[in-house]
Amino acid sequence: MITSWWLEVGKALSHVLDREIRPAKVTPVGGGCINQASCLSDQHGTRYFVKTNRESARDMFAVEAAGLEAIQATQTLRVPRVLGFGCHGGRAYLALEWLDLGSGRSEDAHRLGRDLARLHQCDVGDRFGWHRDNFIGSSPQPNPWESDWATFFLEHRLRYQVDMAHRNGHRFARFDRLAERVPDLLRGLTIRPALVHGDLWTGNAAYTETGVPAVFDVAAYYGHGETDLAMSELFGGFGTAFFEGYTELRPLEAGYPLRRTLYNLYHIINHFNLFGGGYASQAQSMIDALL
Repeated sequence: MITSWWLEVGKALSHVLDREIRPAKVTPVGGGCINQASCLSDQHGTRYFVKTNRESARDMFAVEAAGLEAIQATQTLRVPRVLGFGCHGGRAYLALEWLDLGSGRSEDAHRLGRDLARLHQCDVGDRFGWHRDNFIGSSPQPNPWESDWATFFLEHRLRYQVDMAHRNGHRFARFDRLAERVPDLLRGLTIRPALVHGDLWTGNAAYTETGVPAVFDVAAYYGHGETDLAMSELFGGFGTAFFEGYTELRPLEAGYPLRRTLYNLYHIINHFNLFGGGYASQAQSMIDALL
């Protein structure tokens, strides 16, 4: 049944696309644990991907849209085109281009690695951060401008999450010692700000029917490109071909395995703050390994 809420979404899309969009069918689709996702079909059978959530999620959708548009502007990685976002009747929505996605082949993963490297090669200036704060999952992600990467990552990534865990009643042992060591772990590297996806695990990338890599669910900002590469290895990984494709264009500097642990610590502490459970002990083990 097409409710009045979906009819209003159709009107909003009509305005953006400059053609009449009359919702004809709405089908729930899987993916994600934060928002509801649906396939909206119009009167011509054209499909659209629509995320919905409470009205309070409007800002989360707005910054996700900004990240997608920033990546699209680089003409490197394929992302779904943003069609609109807004609120109606107490619910927020983000409407995106529908992409028919699949699992891809080894050569497609190789292209994904190269496309990610091309994204990280784009000149984005000399400061780390973003023009606004955004979210990593449903956690706030502050992005104030900093000229020094070690300061940015320590203060606005690691310490922000550790302080959040502390407010929730958990302390990570020896984090202060790690904080003192972070500048040493990053010293001597050539780190230029790069536009990063920010949340690049296997659930946030796929391939079109023709094998073109596509990414989505971004948490974009200007950071160290290795943060994307590190997270790509965190939950299963994209495989050897992906890694080879990336390093063909952007060879890694010495010490990457240690930095991978450092960068992924941010995501593991965030997972603890969101979901609890064994992520606390995993994060503590990573802190100990870094020390």
